[in-house]
Amino acid sequence: MGKELILNAFAITSPAHLSPGLWRHPRNKTTKYKTLKFWTDLAQLLDKANFHALFIADVLGPYDVYKGPANAGPALPSGAQFPINDPLYAVPAMAAATKNLTFGVTASTTYDAPYALARRFSTVDHLAEGRVAWNIVTSYLDSAARNFGLDTQIEHDERYRIADEYMDVVYKLWEGSWRDDAVVEDEKTGQYAVPERVRQIHHKGKHFKVPGPHLCEPSLQRTPFLFQAGTSAAGKEFGAKHAEAIFVGAQHPEQLRPNVDAIRKLAKEKYGRDPSHIKIVAGITLIAAETDEAAKEKHDELLSYGDKEGALALFGGWTGIDLSSYSEDEDFRFVELPKGAQSMVARWASTVPGSDNLPWNKARIAEFLILGGMQAKIVGSGKTIVDELERWVEIAGIDGFNLAHIVNPGSFEDIIEFVIPELQERGLFRKGVEKEGATAREAYLGSPWLLDDHYGHKFRWAAGEEIPPYAKEEAEQAKEAK
Repeated sequence: MGKELILNAFAITSPAHLSPGLWRHPRNKTTKYKTLKFWTDLAQLLDKANFHALFIADVLGPYDVYKGPANAGPALPSGAQFPINDPLYAVPAMAAATKNLTFGVTASTTYDAPYALARRFSTVDHLAEGRVAWNIVTSYLDSAARNFGLDTQIEHDERYRIADEYMDVVYKLWEGSWRDDAVVEDEKTGQYAVPERVRQIHHKGKHFKVPGPHLCEPSLQRTPFLFQAGTSAAGKEFGAKHAEAIFVGAQHPEQLRPNVDAIRKLAKEKYGRDPSHIKIVAGITLIAAETDEAAKEKHDELLSYGDKEGALALFGGWTGIDLSSYSEDEDFRFVELPKGAQSMVARWASTVPGSDNLPWNKARIAEFLILGGMQAKIVGSGKTIVDELERWVEIAGIDGFNLAHIVNPGSFEDIIEFVIPELQERGLFRKGVEKEGATAREAYLGSPWLLDDHYGHKFRWAAGEEIPPYAKEEAEQAKEAK
């Protein structure tokens, strides 16, 4: 019997997430993404099945590289992450309709002001009674940069340097602006909160100047549970310092292991963290049925609804590469591809996974991306799928999976029917929760607050302290600098 796995459902507030064109499938109802009922029904389904979280992706611009520049047209017929709504607003309704499910919401450190973001997440963490996570991203689309007043994106590593200071600001607001005992609700004295226990943060940095105080009183978690995705050198550094759960991806577990080991090593050796305090989950797409043959038939039927133009639009956004100038059947092993596209295709595999060593070309890239995007795919019965999931856990050293849907409803129901019982039979997935109504951090790490070895812990203003530890540290540094 292995360890119990984390299972998150992966979705987006758009007609198509990672399977462009599948909005047309008879089982699918993602065109209803604009309604609260669509989201509360999904949340209740996942909650009842004991999923840990609903992880909601987001982008801040359309995929407009393919047949571009600045051409969002190819993404629209397939609904490929365009149109797209803000993921945060449905969370309170979903939380009210569920008991234990965590809601991981994507938001950007590049285009959201930290003062405003801190308020929004505190508000939703209050309303969701602590079941909120923030998926920290730095954004990657030129279309987003242009719409926020820039000519092009801020350079990749600079975005992470900005994000690092951004985290200092939000930790100060969430952890260090209100003391643990600031809110007293004392009817006798007529005092809701004690003025001396609420302080300004006086942040003055290279990128942000935020005096504070935080507008919201502390929520159950103070800081929302922190998700992050990014396996570049800068992304791994950021995750090792700040993340409590990290989303990773590869076509094979052997490809994933070096990233997993590097993140955990960085966390321990550079930031003094227990590596087990970072939960690492791999993105994967499952097509499940009663038998392997039925699953293969399901795969082929789903594929027939896909939109290759939408898939190539997604590829353009993910890589910055416009494949419209290449023929359908050029073997990419022998074609002068831009570096970004070469490295991405190489990361998938040298040949098309699941094929008889067929080489990559434009047509096969599009077909591969139609069902589940760049994520690895497993097609089969519950037993076949769980055998492979176990192999991934053993080889890659991961803690669980982010499971994408191809159709919704449909994909998650199939996972619940065919995969979860097999996982539970092997002791690999929970049959219930340890604590009803636990906060997100309690569900993942057993504590409602940032753990003692987390970088953000030093910002916490505990009851009885005159000022939080970080403020003492800053005062001493300022004194030494004089």
